[in-house]
Amino acid sequence: MTQMTRVRASSYALAAALLVGLSAPVAAARPASHGHSSQHRIPFTAATVTASEDGSSYTVEWKAPRVRHVAVRAGGRIVASGGSSGKVTVRGLPAADRQWFDLVPDRGQGLHLADREIRLDGAVNFRDAGGYRTTDGHWVRMGEIYRTASLDKLTDSDLAKLKRLGISVDYDLRTQQERTSAPDRVPAGSRYVVADVLGDLGGLSALPASPEASAQLMVDAEKTMVSAPTAQQAYTTVLHGIADADGANALFHCTAGKDRTGWANATLLTALGVPRDTVMDDYLASNTYRAKENAATLAAMPPAQAAVYKPMLDVRPEYLNSGFQEVTSRYGTFDRYLDKALGLSHRDVRDLREDLLVG
Repeated sequence: MTQMTRVRASSYALAAALLVGLSAPVAAARPASHGHSSQHRIPFTAATVTASEDGSSYTVEWKAPRVRHVAVRAGGRIVASGGSSGKVTVRGLPAADRQWFDLVPDRGQGLHLADREIRLDGAVNFRDAGGYRTTDGHWVRMGEIYRTASLDKLTDSDLAKLKRLGISVDYDLRTQQERTSAPDRVPAGSRYVVADVLGDLGGLSALPASPEASAQLMVDAEKTMVSAPTAQQAYTTVLHGIADADGANALFHCTAGKDRTGWANATLLTALGVPRDTVMDDYLASNTYRAKENAATLAAMPPAQAAVYKPMLDVRPEYLNSGFQEVTSRYGTFDRYLDKALGLSHRDVRDLREDLLVG
């Protein structure tokens, strides 16, 4: 390992250690192939489901420029409809762990969608990795891959919910110290796999001197997640595990569910063909899903300390961009990174797309 890599690795280990120490507690049928026959293509260019804060209603939005009519189905019945674009609010649905909607166009293939967030009592930032459109018009299947923060505080009710959701494997991206101090609670029957991004790289024990230094630490940390051998091995474990198991309702997580987890999901989505802007939006969503926890953490600190710590609680475009820049600097293209650093050949990526894309 080069001296620069050691410096970057130590910087990231510092950020991870600080987050551990200071954070507040916290189906559509599978197509046979991805052929391009027009009757099987998904006509939606955008579609989302968003639950209200209290879970009593759902907002369903879509855009499908080449269709005339879209029916919105839930629980086996039509609950709303509209034209080529629409935004409807659905209320009065029976209670469910997760409310699914089918958007059925008058031509082409429909979409099976739910709110991305999985609401749990003992974990935050737990969300579906799917529901995104690729550059060539496919969609990442929902209900297959999940990303989250730490799982050590899951309640028995949470565990029962995750079991009903079919979670079959848990990839833990944390260090041995994190795993020992806050061991995962895993649904019965789920497989637990260690994929330690940092390994024994070690870290420092004090805050950086300024907010600018903290932000630079996070920029360097993202580069480490591309270049450090331990990180490459960890992400190899996750990506190959997902590919070999055909998705299989896997989840991956670190402590905050935003940095190590963020790069894992950015890598997966990019490999699946999701555009960079969408990948960035998914990455930045941790600021929304962690907003309450982050605010509580900062409120418990003296203002000067909070100002220095805030960049390490945030996710920012420059952080993720530094990871992509490291990929370009070291490998030239993202495909070469997947191949040379993570051992995902073109065939592996093709198989991954067959498993996780619809349309």
